[in-house]
Amino acid sequence: MIIVKNFGGPEAIPGRLFSPRERCSRMAKWMVAAKKADFEAIAGACGISPILARLIRNRDVVGEEETARYLNGTLNDLHDPLLLPDMEKAAAILLDKIRAGRKIRIIGDYDVDGICSSYILWRMLTFLGADADVRLPDRIVDGYGINIRLVEEAKSDSVDTILTCDNGIAAGVVLQTAVDAGMSVIVTDHHEIPFEEAEDGSGDKTYILPPADAIVEPKLTDPETGCIRYPFPDICGAQVTYKLSQVMLDRAFQDKPTSEMIEKERVMRELLGFAALATVCDVMPLKDENRIFVREGLKEAANTENTGLGALIRVCSLSGVPLSVYHAGFIIGPCLNASGRLESAGKALELFMEKDPDKAVRIAHELKDLNDSRKSMTEQGTQRAQEAVEEKIRAAGGMLPLVLVIALEDCHESLAGIIAGRIREKYQRPTFVMTRTEEGDLKGSGRSVEGYDMYAEMNRCADLFLKFGGHKMAAGFLIPGENMERLEQRLNENCPLKAEQMEDVIHIDMELPPRFVSMELTEEMAKLEPCGTANAKPVFVTRNIRLTLTGILGKNRNVARFTGTDETGRRFNFIYFRKEEEITDLTGGGGALCSLVYYPDINTWNGRSSLQFVIKDHRVISAL
Repeated sequence: MIIVKNFGGPEAIPGRLFSPRERCSRMAKWMVAAKKADFEAIAGACGISPILARLIRNRDVVGEEETARYLNGTLNDLHDPLLLPDMEKAAAILLDKIRAGRKIRIIGDYDVDGICSSYILWRMLTFLGADADVRLPDRIVDGYGINIRLVEEAKSDSVDTILTCDNGIAAGVVLQTAVDAGMSVIVTDHHEIPFEEAEDGSGDKTYILPPADAIVEPKLTDPETGCIRYPFPDICGAQVTYKLSQVMLDRAFQDKPTSEMIEKERVMRELLGFAALATVCDVMPLKDENRIFVREGLKEAANTENTGLGALIRVCSLSGVPLSVYHAGFIIGPCLNASGRLESAGKALELFMEKDPDKAVRIAHELKDLNDSRKSMTEQGTQRAQEAVEEKIRAAGGMLPLVLVIALEDCHESLAGIIAGRIREKYQRPTFVMTRTEEGDLKGSGRSVEGYDMYAEMNRCADLFLKFGGHKMAAGFLIPGENMERLEQRLNENCPLKAEQMEDVIHIDMELPPRFVSMELTEEMAKLEPCGTANAKPVFVTRNIRLTLTGILGKNRNVARFTGTDETGRRFNFIYFRKEEEITDLTGGGGALCSLVYYPDINTWNGRSSLQFVIKDHRVISAL
């Protein structure tokens, strides 16, 4: 018999970290939340159940007022855009440029956030009558963000003002060439600000800002206090541009007649949908105002008046469907990203700018086809990356390095970030994946784990890079080919994490036997949406469930259905999205007595709804 380690009742398990030795397809640790509050009082004040009050507290929301904002926050609860540094200055400069008829060039980036940020600025500026256009860098030719070629092109095109979005904060050398050429420069960005650490080991940082007439960046610190001025700095580039658009339109439409104000509000509603898509696809934490942006913005996106976005939604078979974080992050977003990965991000931007419905549908189909091709290439690259990791393990005598550095010589460089993310998920390690350029350098992307500040760790090896940028959880870089081994060595030598900190951990909200979960409670949990990064779908743990296999489904046999019976004899429908060979301890013989991590779900089929429980992980107590 195999016993789950010290799995007691509700009072015994909060805050406990489980690392059992049972046979299991994944040795994830189970950690149950132990956050305290007067759940009955919060529930009464907010009109919710005590269970929902506890779930919200587990998401670091404290007190009745913050709980009410979490549940019912509106666009009126967004932070004042004027709290962003240089916001007033940037808006004033741009409005002056528009009045003077100066040529403004928006320079964005090739991912969803960069594309949406660029469209938001273009839509707002042209709506105000500006002479404005957009350039997006080519992932392969240019790399990330603004570069010398784009500055030289702007100069030859007699551009007066360069306006960056989702990039620019780390482009000091490049932007200096624009300033030297007599151009005005406005930077809007949200990435980490480059810095130098004090040589005395104190940890003090000197931030390095690019030359610009205005820098609208939520992570900028107040020079007097040293503190970040904006209340919630974890917003994406598209939100920064949305807020700039809000300020500029408010200024431009002061004292305008009602008919013009209505048109202004239509534009802002359209732009909100793009800010929501970018927030999800840039994996921003769904906390604070990000929740409001995504919740309200996805509603606008689902009913968008933008011809191109509407066409993509239809092509993806999402017409009439309430858009969710899943739809944005795993269906719509990848189609937009695919253009920047395999061809040009300009195709996605062209879609958003297109007014002709037939042309928009054609472009949308092209984007979807590109994404289908990208999926196949990604699977091949991920397989090769896994083989490279297994080779590293063999070479290290069975040890897995703390930081994974992988070269895929002939993989399409645009897929490095996706592959790095998949390897990170599989091995729970910070992962860098790079490909060879025509010049012989290595160009790549990194994806991090909680507790590992990827940008800061790369900064400690700055002398090895030709260029790099990013934030705590993701980064992009270019490095001479001969520096790869030194990079791998130094990243591992400097790594502040211990191996045990990189183990897979499942964060559990509470112990809750399925018999206490009703349809009504499950429907109430929808108030936690939008769920995603930093606002996870609620999961529960239960014990002593007898699982009996009732069927294996799916063309890859990766969906298992079970009947679960608890100590009282009550039966429940369970479903497990796991490959058959990964759960042989559940599928053989007469089943097993288990402890389970699960979440409830409402399954609707042929107009009938029923409650089912989705298993996330299991521990076998005893085989039957």
